Amino acid sequence: MTSKQAVPASITGKGAVQAGSVRDHTFGKSDPFTLGVEEEYQLLDGQTLDLVQHIDTMLAAVSGHELEPRINPELMQSVIEITTPICRTAGDVMRELTKLRGYVTKVARENGLRVGSAGTHPFSLFERQRITAKDRYRALIDQMQYIARRELIFGMHVHVAVDDPEKAIKVVNGLLPQLGPLLALSASSPFWRGEPTGLASSRQMVFSAFPRSGPPPRFRDYADYAEVVGELEKSGCIADYTSIWWDIRLHPRLGTVEVRICDAVTRVEDAVAIAAYCQAVVKHLCERYEAGDEIPSYHRILTSENKWLAARYGLEAPVMDLGSGRRNRIPIARVVRRTLAEIEPHARELGSERELEGVLEILARGSSADRQLRIYNTNRDIVEVAREIADATEALPAPVS
Repeated sequence: MTSKQAVPASITGKGAVQAGSVRDHTFGKSDPFTLGVEEEYQLLDGQTLDLVQHIDTMLAAVSGHELEPRINPELMQSVIEITTPICRTAGDVMRELTKLRGYVTKVARENGLRVGSAGTHPFSLFERQRITAKDRYRALIDQMQYIARRELIFGMHVHVAVDDPEKAIKVVNGLLPQLGPLLALSASSPFWRGEPTGLASSRQMVFSAFPRSGPPPRFRDYADYAEVVGELEKSGCIADYTSIWWDIRLHPRLGTVEVRICDAVTRVEDAVAIAAYCQAVVKHLCERYEAGDEIPSYHRILTSENKWLAARYGLEAPVMDLGSGRRNRIPIARVVRRTLAEIEPHARELGSERELEGVLEILARGSSADRQLRIYNTNRDIVEVAREIADATEALPAPVS
């Protein structure tokens, strides 16, 4: 990935074009640590704040605009996806996300709509959603049936370029302990079908029904990874690796590590802070690999347990302290702060230090899930929650000249 390249129109597993063999990767053919971010937004009725099936209206309205290639449909007609161009710093991500959110918000309002960014809609029902009229989405429904029809969820994906496939494998392994912290920071889905679920991230519970989802296995090396994916492809279980929906996965065609664990993030500043966090952690792990240091990796059962605790309790989660070697439980916020101390020098070198500070603001203020629950507990008004999501999504910083 270079600064001149564009993120492909669809780089998510659900809508990706044929990705080709994982052996035909592009790791090492571009600058390391460049960033790309995808966000999935809710299309909302301007009055009722319910989801509406108006993706065609939005796509027609953006036709011919310079940002049209970055605005795409998704599985359901009430979802719109945006993709940034390739960014070198988190500051670049802020500029691009602000531009895209601002444009999509403007187009939506001109058509009597609003947009919201959160892992689930507070009260809309999946039974009322229409599937986008594209062959690949129809094929997904045909294959997955109820599991796909129920997938009324929204996420944020962060791509970070890595310059070597073996290094990328070790980075994915090293990122597994970050699943819990990243989910807690991004949690924005405490409601499902109009009810508080008691979870910070209900999205994770919905998506866990998908095959080939959850934390990835720990691969020995790139050949091990390619062999496993190749078996799935040769047997016809998947068309290509983009039908593997792990929480973190390699994207060989782009030469990136793709972090997929996050709920859709409501405030743009928080989305940028999480992208800066991902970028700096990847750089930290790459440098450990280059120095010949062992990158700690933990059994999937342990990282999955911490992920569950983050989905349940959010930033209040009492997680296993995997990093210290002691098997006691500590607040997940302490894990985040410990990671920040390790990666801050890397963020500074990347030019993303200021944006990384936004993670501390999330810890101090709380997540979107925390905010939604505070709004709901005041009046028990679920529509007010949806309005808060839209307001916070559309509240953008002034552009920097």
